[in-house]
Amino acid sequence: MSKLIYSMISSLDGYAEAEEGGLGTGADDPEVHTFINDLFRPVGTYLYGRRMYETMVYWETAHNEPDQPPHILQYAEDWRAAEKVVFSTTLESVSSERTRIERTFDPDAIRALKAESDQDLTVDGPTLAAQAIAAGLVDEFHLFITTSVVGGGKRFFPDGVRLDLELVEERSFDSGLIYARYRTR
Repeated sequence: MSKLIYSMISSLDGYAEAEEGGLGTGADDPEVHTFINDLFRPVGTYLYGRRMYETMVYWETAHNEPDQPPHILQYAEDWRAAEKVVFSTTLESVSSERTRIERTFDPDAIRALKAESDQDLTVDGPTLAAQAIAAGLVDEFHLFITTSVVGGGKRFFPDGVRLDLELVEERSFDSGLIYARYRTR
């Protein structure tokens, strides 16, 4: 059985999306990006909401841009190799290979997908992740914490959910970004 992983960049005050722009520095650092590449290369399926998919679909063609560094080319290759499921009631079509649209988020379907898959899955974006967290589907949480306090936006963890987690890995980077991996107890 595979794991469902929720991973995002987060501000120091716990926001995965800031109300007024970026979350701070660190994620664009080649050392961090290479670490993320290595960490998520084994992922077989990405679960996205529409907005996150529209952000991530960049990786479908990123390898075609001139002068891309190796860590960008590697992530683009890994992203294209994975399955993508986009949960959206409004998206008409997708512009990437190995991608399908689902109109509703069905926790039982995700449980079945986890049980059938030989590779881990990720849920990306705080809104979709909130549904997976509330349904008790998320097995691990990977936070990439920047040095910025942004004061508002969409929280990494949804309100109204209690989780008791175990820290299983941590790492700091020269950019100041901190990686923390937790699993559910």
